[in-house]
Amino acid sequence: MENQEKIEKQEHTEEKDERIEKFGQVVIDGVEKSDKIHILTIIGEIEGHENLPSNTKSTKYEHILPKLADIEGDKNIEGVLLLINTVGGDVSAGLALAEMIASLSKPTVSLVIGDSHSIGVPLAVASNYSFIVPSGTMIIHPVRMSGTVIGAPQTYDYFKLIQDRIVGFIANHSKTSKERVEAMMLNTGMLTKDLGTILVGEEAVKAGIVNEVGGIRQALSKLKIMTEEYRNGHHEI
Repeated sequence: MENQEKIEKQEHTEEKDERIEKFGQVVIDGVEKSDKIHILTIIGEIEGHENLPSNTKSTKYEHILPKLADIEGDKNIEGVLLLINTVGGDVSAGLALAEMIASLSKPTVSLVIGDSHSIGVPLAVASNYSFIVPSGTMIIHPVRMSGTVIGAPQTYDYFKLIQDRIVGFIANHSKTSKERVEAMMLNTGMLTKDLGTILVGEEAVKAGIVNEVGGIRQALSKLKIMTEEYRNGHHEI
């Protein structure tokens, strides 16, 4: 019996290590057996409809989307912690991930531990509550055009529509307004060769983008409170 328990414990450890190595995911067992928090990492560049070079650190949205669906259906998982350190990436894929995170019924907390640039901003605010470490940075800028672009009014109208979707999502999931987000996007006085705004730590909180400055301890403590409320039937989070 004791040997069987050791084998099961070893298999559980190996499975956890494999999830961390392959997908940057792990489930933390809480004090109670049913109290489980799933950790998702969003790091590097958000890979969308085109594969990035093999030497580029990336988050593949086709891996994260089914995992989010699995989390929603898993009765044992009571909360999700998102660890974010991304320079941005594919706008469509990033916004799809943000919408999926925002639609989860389980409590969610995000923690920006390094960068949350470009499409990383909607990902950070998609959770029910957000943290940023003191040295963490967020960059809000207009949608950039890449690849072959047809220089026609319709093209610019299309990019404006995409930008409006991003602005609307940020405003709807944070304490700032659409007008404020657009003003930060079009700021000309901060980035020498580009438009946009850089927010560091407390500045992101003051701008109404992030809820609080903090680290892993604060994020897990907040999520524990939220999961307890969720467990007790208070689903408004």
